Amino acid sequence: MNILVCVKQVPDTTEIKINPETNTLMREGVPSIVNTFDAFALEAAARIKDKDPDTKIVVASMGPEQAKNALKECLAIAADKAYLVSDRVFGGSDTLATSYILSNAVGKLEELEGKFDAIFCGKQAIDGDTAQVGPELAEHLGLPQVTYALEAEVADGKLKVLKEGQDGNMVIGVQMPCVVTFTKPAFDPRYPTIKRKMAANRAEIPTLTSAEFPDIDATRIGLKGSPTHVKKTFVPQKKKGGIKIKEETNEESACKLAALLSDAHVI
Repeated sequence: MNILVCVKQVPDTTEIKINPETNTLMREGVPSIVNTFDAFALEAAARIKDKDPDTKIVVASMGPEQAKNALKECLAIAADKAYLVSDRVFGGSDTLATSYILSNAVGKLEELEGKFDAIFCGKQAIDGDTAQVGPELAEHLGLPQVTYALEAEVADGKLKVLKEGQDGNMVIGVQMPCVVTFTKPAFDPRYPTIKRKMAANRAEIPTLTSAEFPDIDATRIGLKGSPTHVKKTFVPQKKKGGIKIKEETNEESACKLAALLSDAHVI
């Protein structure tokens, strides 16, 4: 079994900063973490490897140089190989451009690591919440896909996926190769061991640039190749904590509330 897990390094959602000119995220100096749903995808791959130790897990991330920190974290947890997809011409890509770039990266990675039986992604990135890259990647590659997965296992030559639905969970069998996007399961991702963490810190992570993809269409990448245009991006103001009014009777609570609102010049 050969699994590719696509991960994204995202800014800590409590520390987001926005470039007012380009309406894009400013990553410099902002704490970053591995996207939560991508961690679930990695855990799903790790659980397959628990049952079949011959399984190889490759992780890839598209982003700036600092995204290697996220990849090293994935190596420390369960991944065997890691690659960074990075180039200045990729900057500002929307979900369609990003999925197109990643589809080209998959071709190159399969030259290096062999054909992938499955590609796992998080259902969405917590900094964008679009849930588009995984399905778009499947479309670019012409592969079947399952979204909102909770668990996955290999059975009878297919991937058996437990999928979250509106009216309950369902089990779906999908032919491999395929793309699966994961949501939050009932369990938490595992922690890295000290041994794996030390090995990950020493790991050299190759970078794949646009030069590695000679057939890529330059008109479909970066800001110029992104049909989505952000008109405005802002960080919502943090709300102050409220108070709880609980007097002896409902009448007393109502009087207390009226007095507080009056003092605040609301009424």
